Amino acid sequence: MKRVDPSRRRSPVMRPAYWLLSILLLLALPWPVLAIPAFARQTGQPCAACHIGAFGPQLTPFGRQFKLLGYTLKSGSGPEVPLSAMVVESFTRTLKAQTESPAPGFADNDNTELSQASVFLGGRLAEHLGVLAQATYSQNGGLLGWDNMDLRYARSVTHGKHTWIWGVSVNNNPTVSDVFNTAPAWMFPYMSADLAPGAPAQPILFGGLGGAVIGSTAYAQLDNAWYGEVGIYRSLSPAFLRKVNADFGGRLNGLTPYLRLARTWYLASGNLEVGGFAMQARRGLVGSNANGDAIALPGPTDSLSDLGVDASYQYFHGDHTITLAGIYVDERQRLNATYASGGSDHLHDSLESFNLNGSYWYRNTYGATLGMFTDDGSRDMTLYGGSGRPNTEGGIVEFDWNPFGKADSWAEPFMNLRLGAQYIFYTRFSGAVHNIDGAGRSAKDNNTLYVYAWLAI
Repeated sequence: MKRVDPSRRRSPVMRPAYWLLSILLLLALPWPVLAIPAFARQTGQPCAACHIGAFGPQLTPFGRQFKLLGYTLKSGSGPEVPLSAMVVESFTRTLKAQTESPAPGFADNDNTELSQASVFLGGRLAEHLGVLAQATYSQNGGLLGWDNMDLRYARSVTHGKHTWIWGVSVNNNPTVSDVFNTAPAWMFPYMSADLAPGAPAQPILFGGLGGAVIGSTAYAQLDNAWYGEVGIYRSLSPAFLRKVNADFGGRLNGLTPYLRLARTWYLASGNLEVGGFAMQARRGLVGSNANGDAIALPGPTDSLSDLGVDASYQYFHGDHTITLAGIYVDERQRLNATYASGGSDHLHDSLESFNLNGSYWYRNTYGATLGMFTDDGSRDMTLYGGSGRPNTEGGIVEFDWNPFGKADSWAEPFMNLRLGAQYIFYTRFSGAVHNIDGAGRSAKDNNTLYVYAWLAI
């Protein structure tokens, strides 16, 4: 989920006009993210029908089809209120206290936080039109803002022996429309600390445009096997993004194309998916006006070309579920704007990211996930400082318990609770193992314990 850049947080509470604007936006242009109980009430199915671990965002085969069909599947004829809410309370501790507070109002270590308080609008709007929608408040910054957006029109067509699902998505984050949990918008970890250090640099496909663009993609699935999606995105203005408390990272020059291809094979007790991504963006630099607000600078643009491959596997056997997922993305950069402004040593640089994880769930109640990650790129002292490399490597261990949220839970599907404990460890950070900041801090000092309680109703 999106986090607001601390450098542009201007007030402890959102002004009344912004509250009103956000509510109007939520009603007029619905905006989304994880699993919501409103879908269970609409379909008459427990959350576990669509989600591995009874919670989002990992989708089962049924959940993938529900999303591809535009969130429109409905059981019964009675009216349903398409609203849900979510609260995430968390505790964050790094192995060694950070050199300064990670955000205003927090200590240098051992922080409790209301990570998210969200209201969702999600489900069927018409026979072939549906939406998943979210507005989120976070204690880190004290602001209410929009999150991801996915408004869909979808149809199913049978011709001879073949069945097609085709549709159109309007969204504000490349990959948020994806149905596989390899995509950057939906990949593990599904909850993570925003009060701890993270990767210093990643390809732009990893959320670099999230919430700052608007776009449309057209997609099609053939015989529940072949999947393709193509779309274009364009920038939203800095003034508009300030009103909805979203970050502005630079204006895109023209339209940004996005392409997704995938193939799924259904096996005796599960499925295997292999696919790829492509996106090419030209983005300018960010400046500030007299009020300190972010603005787009005129001049040349950086060209960022991302190519990625992904794969996932799901195994279902009685009470046991096993998943594997991985993604590799390579980004080729022509830094026309950054280099011309003295922000990099080289005109041509590169970035790459590799993520792999595997999970096991028992009765959708007890879960364990192991993951590893590596982010690396060209050596560029001016761009990255320190060692001159963004190379950051490590792993993640997470244990989860769902006391509520299964098909036989009390008050199902209105009461859903997940308790999670996550530990992220680093073997390298910003290109170094020791003295990563010039003041003696080691990569392992950024190791992070993150404990959370996630309630959805």
